[in-house]
Amino acid sequence: MNARKVKKILISQPKPNSEKSPYYDLAEKHHLEVHFYPFIKVERLSLKEFRQQRINMLDFTAVIFTARTAVDKFFSICEEMKITIPETMKYFCVSETVALYLQKYIVYRKRKIFFSQTGKIDGLNSAFTKHAKEKFLLPVPEEHNDEICNFLNEKKISFTKSVMYRTVSNTFEEGEKLDYDMIVFFSPLGIQSLLSNFPNFEQGSMAIGCFGNTTAKAVEDAGLRLDCLAPQPDFPSMAAALEAFVKENHKHHS
Repeated sequence: MNARKVKKILISQPKPNSEKSPYYDLAEKHHLEVHFYPFIKVERLSLKEFRQQRINMLDFTAVIFTARTAVDKFFSICEEMKITIPETMKYFCVSETVALYLQKYIVYRKRKIFFSQTGKIDGLNSAFTKHAKEKFLLPVPEEHNDEICNFLNEKKISFTKSVMYRTVSNTFEEGEKLDYDMIVFFSPLGIQSLLSNFPNFEQGSMAIGCFGNTTAKAVEDAGLRLDCLAPQPDFPSMAAALEAFVKENHKHHS
């Protein structure tokens, strides 16, 4: 079954902070109605859950941050526990974006901050070698892979992993209808959330778009039809793939 004419799209992400989102350009150019609502949200562990891990933040001399979310949740726990992180704490970040995000919580130029140029943990190789004697804390989400832990173990780095946050399904109002011509997903958890919020969901002629191969696999595993996939060689972003799909769809229905 082909998708019906696409006029109303749900992007399963938080609403962009600025008016400069490519999705707004797309909406204007092709006369679309674009809505934003994340199917998933990140929540921090409660202090009770965190304390069960028996971790004392002040036992550590360095923290490894793999995402901005990890930065937020780490400082949120410290604040709630009334812990003041010493100025001597060192920060090792997986990218410059994550490192710069620390400015939200600390005076950047006064601190020892290292970041990977590659966006991957191995880009911190030389920094770890120089600071091998530090005691590292690694904040992670509940659902994480062991790639970073394996790397740190190989380097024989003394670190402690601490779960600080998790991804959960966002809830929809009872009786809410999904009256969209297309929904765009960005993670397998988004598909799980769709099916738990709408157990009788039937795709019919609604189009489904998604970003990434693991999300595409989740769409197919759920028995749904995937109509638009990014990234692709010609369409590196979701917005670009969506535009190509909408053009083709409108041509088909003109």
